[in-house]
Amino acid sequence: MMKKVALTVAVLALGLAACETKTENAVENTAVENAVEADAAAADNAVDNALDAAGNAVENAGEAVDNAADATANAADNAM
Repeated sequence: MMKKVALTVAVLALGLAACETKTENAVENTAVENAVEADAAAADNAVDNALDAAGNAVENAGEAVDNAADATANAADNAM
């Protein structure tokens, strides 16, 4: 009878240990997934910001060309 009890306790202890390991792995995997999602969101924001900055630079360059053309036209008018 004592051997059956000891064996039952040993099996239950092994089962509990296995569950604990799976729980630790699940927690670790969740942490990794959350980190990956955060990195992906940060990369997405960085890309959006870079595109906005590039768009602003193109717009500013276009305005600079317009201003230079206006200045050239004004200089030509003033020279006459």
